[in-house]
Parts: sequence; C-alpha cells; structure tokens
Amino acid sequence: MLKVGLTGGIGAGKSEVSRLLASYGAVLIDADKIAREVVEPGTPGLAAVVEAFGPEILTPEGTLDRPKLGSVVFAEADRLATLNAIVHPLVGARSMELEATAGRDAVVVHDVPLLTENNLAGLYDLVVVVDASPETQLDRLVRLRGMPESEARARMAAQATREQRRKIADLVIDNDGPMEQLEPQVRTVWAELTERAEAARGAR
Repeated sequence: MLKVGLTGGIGAGKSEVSRLLASYGAVLIDADKIAREVVEPGTPGLAAVVEAFGPEILTPEGTLDRPKLGSVVFAEADRLATLNAIVHPLVGARSMELEATAGRDAVVVHDVPLLTENNLAGLYDLVVVVDASPETQLDRLVRLRGMPESEARARMAAQATREQRRKIADLVIDNDGPMEQLEPQVRTVWAELTERAEAARGAR
C-alpha cells in the first residue's frame, strides 16, 4: 500500500485533483467528508461541539449549522483550535479504519485540507500539494463560490501559507491556470504514484 497525503489551500482545486485521482483508480479517503459524518445528529462528535459552542450552532432540525459555526471559529483562532481538538481525532480514527480496508497493493490518497497545519506529513509515504497563488484562491472563492471577500480572506488566513505547504511537498501540482492544464499534471502524478507503489511491492 502506498499512503499519499493530498493537501492544498482553500480554493486551490484540491477537490478536483482528488476526483481525478479516484477516477484513475486511487482509493480516496476524504477528511472533509468524514468530518461531516462525525458530527451528524446523534453522534458523540456533535454532542461535544454543542457542549463547546452552545446549542445556537444547531439548525432548527438539530443538525450542525456550518455557516454559523464557521463565522465563529474563523474569526477567533482559539475557538478554531477548540473545534479542531474535537473533530480531528475522530476524523483520524475513522480514516485509519477506512485505510485498513484497502487492498495491500492500493494507492490510498488521504485528502486532508489541514495536513500542513496539523503536522501530519509524517503519516504518509509522500505528500502531494495542489498549489495556487493567493490571488487565484481569492478570485475562485469570491467569483466561483460566491463567498464574501472578507470571509474568504479570513479562511485563507486561518490556513498554512503557500510556502509552508510547498515546504512539505514531495510532489507539487500547479493549479494556477485554467482547468485544462490541470488534468495532464494529475495524470503525470498518478503515473509517479503507481510506479512508487509497484516499487514498494517489488521490495517486499
């Protein structure tokens, strides 16, 4: 098994890279998706979040009001740290469970937005970073996602810098340009990953 950590700043295009890698045959473990699952109604995760932030972060239906919670935690670093301390251990445990079910010859890609921030690079055989300039990230968040510029800047500021992400990268995918330039790069990275996985098999 080759364990790959995939990360990138918000708006860099990491989700599209994940989708492409999965379409080529990678086993994808999406930390964001798991993070939503561990705070669904009735879970210990949601109970812990409500205890920390109050019932006002719930919708009338009893689900987590993500925009409301986001407006709280991205404005205050200590509150974001509190949320992360609740959610990240749950996500890590579930990720390991899913990884254990993959075949021994699989290329397992862990899509982890906060890989750099949480010093998780050591968990993986190599780290792939999807890179874009802050200007490109901001433009995509405001123009494509309809996010207010102040919120987009706050979310970007809460993440690692571009330089910090590139520092831990084994492979970098440049997604500063149009979408048609992305797919050939991802194919090249997939070829590198499968080659490494085969080399590891041969070494066993």
